[in-house]
Order: sequence, then C-alpha cells, then structure tokens
Amino acid sequence: MVLGLGIFAGAAPARAADLGGDCCADLEERIAELEATTARKGNRKVSLEISGHVNEAVLWWDDGRESNAYVVTNDNSRTRFRFKGKAKIDKDWEAGYQIEIGIRTANSKRANQFNAKGNDFAEDVGFDIRDSYWFVKSKTYGRLSVGRQGTATDQITEINLSQTASFSKYSDIEDTGLGMLLRSKNGGLTANGVGATGQTGLTWRRLIGDGGDQPGEGERRFNAVKYVSPEFAGFTASAAWGEDDYWDAALNWQGEFHGFTIEAGIGYGEITDNLQTQTVCAFSAVGAPDTKCSQFGGSISVLHEKTGLFVNFGAGEKTDDVARRTAVGAAGASDEQTFWAVQGGIEKKFTEYGKTTVYGEYYDYDGGGNSRRTIASATDPLNTVGVAGAQIWSTGVQSYGAGIAQGFDKAALLVYLSYRHVEGDLTLRNPVTGAIADSPLDDLDLVMSGAIIKF
Repeated sequence: MVLGLGIFAGAAPARAADLGGDCCADLEERIAELEATTARKGNRKVSLEISGHVNEAVLWWDDGRESNAYVVTNDNSRTRFRFKGKAKIDKDWEAGYQIEIGIRTANSKRANQFNAKGNDFAEDVGFDIRDSYWFVKSKTYGRLSVGRQGTATDQITEINLSQTASFSKYSDIEDTGLGMLLRSKNGGLTANGVGATGQTGLTWRRLIGDGGDQPGEGERRFNAVKYVSPEFAGFTASAAWGEDDYWDAALNWQGEFHGFTIEAGIGYGEITDNLQTQTVCAFSAVGAPDTKCSQFGGSISVLHEKTGLFVNFGAGEKTDDVARRTAVGAAGASDEQTFWAVQGGIEKKFTEYGKTTVYGEYYDYDGGGNSRRTIASATDPLNTVGVAGAQIWSTGVQSYGAGIAQGFDKAALLVYLSYRHVEGDLTLRNPVTGAIADSPLDDLDLVMSGAIIKF
C-alpha cells in the first residue's frame, strides 16, 4: 500500500495535495484492484499465509518376474497445500492456526501390480486432512495446540537435515513402492484369497508391523492436545494425548558443534484403547478388552557445513500386546518389532543452481507375529504350510539403495532420482499342527524419479 501511494504521488504530484473526492475514489479503486490479486482474509487481525508443494514422480518396479512404470504422487512428502496464520495477544502471547490438506492422484505407497493408482480404499487417493488445529504460544511457557495434528513423536525416527527428506526417507521406506504384492521365489504372485487379481493381498509394506510404519515412529495423525516447551540450550520437550487413549512424549535437541549442525530426538508412546490400536498396532476385535501397545524410537542427523558430508541414523522398538493375545502369540510368536536405518552422503552447492545431494542408505526391520494378517488360501503361492489361514509367525525386510538430487533455488525446485533393492523374510505357522516354515520371497527393485516444487 505504501508503495502504491508513492507511485501515485510521483505520477501526479499536483493531485497529491488535492484531498477532494476524486483523489480518494481513485486511491480506493487502486487498493481494491490490489486486494483482488491477493488472498482475501476475513479480518485484518490474524495473518494468512498460503503455502505447499507439488511432488509427482515416475515409479519403475521389477518384482522378479514382471516390471512396469507408473506416474504417482510421491508419498514420502505428498502434494499438499496449507493455510496458517497467527496474531499477537500481547508481548508474550500469540494465537494461531494451521490447516493442511494432502493430495494424492496416485499413491506411491499403495500402487501394486494390478492397481497403478493404489486406490483400493477411498482415503488412498484424493484429498486428506493432515492438520486442522489452533494454538496459543508463549515465549515463557511454550505452545499448546488442539486439533488434528502430528503428535510429540511425529518424525522422531526420521530426523533429516538433507534434501532426501522430501523424496526418499531413510527410515520410512514403505512410501517408495512397498504397496507391491509379494511374489514367491517359485514365481507365483500372492492373491491372499481375495480373487484372481490379488489387489488387496499381502504386500511388502504389510511385512513391516502390518501397516508399514516403522517401530517407534508416531507419524499417525490424531485428534490430540499437544504441548511443546520453550527452547532451552537447544532442547525442547513435548507431549501429546488424544483419541481415547493415546499419549506420547519426546525430547529434541538441535545445535552446532565445531562446524557440525546436529539435530536429534528420542520419544516414547503408548496406546491402550482397543479400537485405536487398530491404527497403530495389531488388530483387536471390536468388544475385546483394552490392551497396550508401546514403542520407543529416536534418530540423529549430522551435517558438516564445510564439506557437506552428512549422516542420518534412526532406530525404534515396538511391543505389541495385541499380538501376544492372539492364537499366534499364545503359541510363542514374538510380540516385538525392531528396526534401524542409516543414510549418508554429501550435500553441497557445487553449481550456482543449488545444492546437489548424493547418498547411499541401508534399512533393516525384524518383526514378530502379525495378528491382523493370514494367508487365507491353502493354494496361495506364498503358503508353505499347506492349510488355509496360515498365520504369520515372523517377518523381516532389508533394503539398500542410493540416489541423487539437484536443487534449483531460483525456482524452489528439487529434481531427484532414487533406487532401492528390497529383500524380505516371511515365516508362516500351521494353525492346526503348529508347524513352522519359511516362505521364500523374490526380491523387489524400485526406481523413483521426479521433482518437488514449493510455493
């Protein structure tokens, strides 16, 4: 507005001193035109900021017998837009809000050999509500937020100072193509008793704690109350509760030390409500007694500013009491799940365009009994115990990969290319005799190439 007044005054100095109606009418018209080109707000007290990004890619896969390529939304950091703002209450307090909507046109986490979009369920593509909360914040006492949001342990096992966080999470590998159906070493593709196509059969991501979320990670969003403390010597503490009954707590630290930038965090969480465990842990039937599922995890990211060398490391453990109380658990299957992952490389501005990132990575998961899944058909290619309803005794997933990315600062653009080789372990139990047998799996190769542009 000040700039507009300056231009107006310079262009018509004679009229600047004229405070008549024509001057004011002309000024109001120009202000109206300016407002028409900007986001409109309901009031002038609370700020409004619109931001987000678009992240689309091509996913190529090879399951040992078949290969193909799909255009997908990269679920490592899916396309989204957000509205956020705040307003001062006094010198110490402020209030604000955030609304964030995710968008998937095709789901890189759910797509499989028969479904390029990965839209088996309504929430798999289209719009989804990521955040919808308000907050009050004090410089002295910290921040309290209420609504749908990430909890205290959100991204606690994924801390990452490099650009790979946007397209290739080192500890959350399900987002890159692990919706693919498992293929046996004998060449057969699992159908899991769900029809000839097997579109909702046993997939790679179902080997990782059934839902694909690494142990220790609180990335499920809840309707919750969350508190974050003020920063003290680089430390912040946080805690959250919600959704009858989930709670978690975390401690984070960030700072610099002899040319290194370091960020780290640890967290613990548990859920005891029967219905809500289904979104985090194993399946518990409606009406069953409440039980407990707990997990602990953390991660650290270290970046050497001068050389650009970086390393990320994350690990976690989950104890699933629901699994212990099933037939599988009663027979002695482990109720523990563990993982660790590491990623390292170099990220430096070698050209004027922006930072270049080159990296390698390794991931390892080991899980116990899975009470939510069985191999329904006795003739399924994965079924090595020969009876319907073969129970999952234990699982494992190992992955190694590498990639490269190039930033273009003037366009807020990041172009990337990543590769992963995935191997798996699956052990089944005969629910009648108790006999246990391995089910050899073919390996999976994945290449994802795309770009993320921010606005």
